[in-house]
Amino acid sequence: MSQGPTRRKPLPVHWLLLAPALAFVAAMALFPLGYSLVLSFREWKLARRSSPGDFVGLSNYLNLLTDDPEFLEALRATAVFITADVLLTLAIALGAALLLQKAGRLNTLARTMLILPFVMSPALIGISFRFFLNAEYGIVHHLVGLFIPALKDTVWLADASLSMVAIVASDVWHWAPYMTLVMLGGLASIPTETQEAARIDGASAFQVFRDITWPQLLPVVAVVAVLKTVFALKAFDTIYTLTNGGPGNSTKTLAYFVYEQGFSYYDMGYAAAAAYLLTAALMVMAGFYLRLVFAKAR
Repeated sequence: MSQGPTRRKPLPVHWLLLAPALAFVAAMALFPLGYSLVLSFREWKLARRSSPGDFVGLSNYLNLLTDDPEFLEALRATAVFITADVLLTLAIALGAALLLQKAGRLNTLARTMLILPFVMSPALIGISFRFFLNAEYGIVHHLVGLFIPALKDTVWLADASLSMVAIVASDVWHWAPYMTLVMLGGLASIPTETQEAARIDGASAFQVFRDITWPQLLPVVAVVAVLKTVFALKAFDTIYTLTNGGPGNSTKTLAYFVYEQGFSYYDMGYAAAAAYLLTAALMVMAGFYLRLVFAKAR
């Protein structure tokens, strides 16, 4: 007896439901990544031609790493910015979380208010800090001059070191409240019985934190540190609106360098190569983050 033609199984419903989202991700993420990778191996100065030029191999990457002092300065500025930004954010977030972990109406209100700086636009934060630090009418400039007379007549955004302090302060102000909430979640997951047992045995508050709280909170701190490093690596809005990469190249980070090469000098191939070096750093940090998250989930 002959069998009829076999019927194909219909496509599972969940794939049909996911198709629009997958198409959106492919159009908005995968295609630009692939296209920019191709561009990074070609010469294309947009001011001269409207389409990519000749294939140049690794020339753009080699020029960046061996023959571009501006790129090396951007690496240095990025390293300084990330180090100061991450350490200050972690210290402030941990300290605030320890202060706010106890129950109470005031602490509940403070936790609620913590989300406000985070929901503000980074560009708006940069513009606000630019006004705050204005040498003529900036409130922060005036208050710092009162408490530190040596800085009374200093123009913050015209000084290389103080400009870096300004962008670090603005980014810490933006991210520290959110990281505080993450730390609070980590502190809430620590069993109180271990802390109470240590107190009964006569341990001081510092000893309880050092020997009980900190070891159990360390995985959360590591995740926060990696996440903040990723966010700091791609920080752009605040730098653009606050210092515009200046004075000189003192606050020109890798993200700003990529923007400048692509949209100020119109060197699209060179900008794509620089962007992929930044992407490589982000992927390394993302790998660390995933390892930490999955290790914690086991």
